[in-house]
Formats: sequence, structure tokens, C-alpha cells
Amino acid sequence: MSESAKLVGVTKRVGYIWQERWNEKGYEGLIPQYAGGRPSKLTDAQKERLVHLLEQNDTWTTDEVRTLIFKEFNVGYTSKQIGIILRNMGMRYAKPFPHDYRRPRMPKKF
Repeated sequence: MSESAKLVGVTKRVGYIWQERWNEKGYEGLIPQYAGGRPSKLTDAQKERLVHLLEQNDTWTTDEVRTLIFKEFNVGYTSKQIGIILRNMGMRYAKPFPHDYRRPRMPKKF
């Protein structure tokens, strides 16, 4: 077992755990069983409302989204988690680009 575990790059104990799983359930026993992680702080209805709120404006910063979530739903998230939430909702975000102060402002569309 120690040589096999070394070849695969795991400890001998993990090798024995895998062997026990193989003997009990075969190949199915070696497939990792993920618990799914912590449940979201926002409900599905709140997430739908958040998407609706975000669609009202073209550009948002992660800090603005974090503040919006806290004001609307009284739920706090980190900036990193905001990025994860936006990606899971199918939205994309990018780093802002600098604006040339000499360029005239575009008129707002009505």
C-alpha cells in the first residue's frame, strides 16, 4: 500500500481509506461525495429580486453591489463573494478602465 500511495501522491493512510472504499462499493466508492457547502444567505426569491435591481443600471462596482445587497436584504458579503455570486447568476464583471477627463460627456438616453 505504501508504494501505491506514493505513486499516486497521497499518504499511506489515504491509500488504505481508498482501499476500504473500493472493497465496500467498488468504483462508486472512490467518487468524492461533496456536501454542497454552506447554504446561501439569500433565498431564490431574493436572488431574482437582486437580478432585477442590477438590470436597472448598466455599470456596478462590487462595492456598490455589496451595499445594495446589505440595504435591500440586510445580508453582508465580502467583495470576493460578490464576484462569485455575480458569476453564478450568469453576469460578468471586469475591472474599470480609466476615463479621459478631456473627453466630453455623452448625453443620457431617454
